[in-house]
Amino acid sequence: INAEYMGHFLSVYFFSLMSDGDDSIHTAHIGEVHEVPLAVVRRPIPSVLDEAKVQSMVDAINAGNVDSLPPVDVLWVRGTRPPHADYYFAFGGCHRWEAHRRTGRTAIAAKLVPTAACNLAVYMGSSAPNL
Repeated sequence: INAEYMGHFLSVYFFSLMSDGDDSIHTAHIGEVHEVPLAVVRRPIPSVLDEAKVQSMVDAINAGNVDSLPPVDVLWVRGTRPPHADYYFAFGGCHRWEAHRRTGRTAIAAKLVPTAACNLAVYMGSSAPNL
């Protein structure tokens, strides 16, 4: 591990410790939040849901408090093969995702994490698509 990488890692780690708890270690340094259409995001790992947790989020959304839910992390991959399209993957936030789906919302607040296509193998192993 080189010094530059370690310095970046430590700054992100310590920033996340000082955050309000709504940020992940991956997005603590990202301030911009986007409304991302649910239909464009791939969720390759099946969700295991706590129904009480989903219901509490559904209740928050129905009460007009959708902004009380933290944004989900979405990996944003620029394809390396024609047509060089943008691809979006989410591996966490399954309870928030399901609450949005159940309430009929078509988009979710998300922090986009620019990621190289080759990094998908970390999450998906040999099932990672060749983008």
